[in-house]
Amino acid sequence: MGSKMKHIVAKAVTTIMLGLFLTGCATNQEKYDNAILEAMVDQNRNILATGYAVISIQQHDNPAQQRLLSIRASKLDAYRTLMEQVYGQYLDANTTVAQMVVESDSFRARVQGVIYGAQLVSITPVGDDTYETTLSLKRGIVNDLRALYLEQLGSGMGN
Repeated sequence: MGSKMKHIVAKAVTTIMLGLFLTGCATNQEKYDNAILEAMVDQNRNILATGYAVISIQQHDNPAQQRLLSIRASKLDAYRTLMEQVYGQYLDANTTVAQMVVESDSFRARVQGVIYGAQLVSITPVGDDTYETTLSLKRGIVNDLRALYLEQLGSGMGN
């Protein structure tokens, strides 16, 4: 086999290998994207949100009351997660640099909005010391909430 033929074969093999490599990356990225979407959307295309709370850190002496407070906290965390998905988050970051050295770095996140029509999917103990609450919100309600929010922003009421 001549040198020119070896070069053509080497180029063809490289092209095929690169194509297989890129296809593999795309497949993995697609699988990752689908897994994330499945965690956020149910079979009816409703948005899902999950919240968590630890039982033992609830400030009460009675263990039964600690469990109830943990359930309540996990439900509120799930509502916060729903609001993040519907409205997004307001992020505020501030970094101070002096003499090319970071002196301080602060970061705040805030979410604000109204959620209505959420349905309780489950409240489940996870392990010995945590509760998990999952809520579902219909796509139509999400669209209504977003439209109302944008309408309020446009009229200056969202400030």
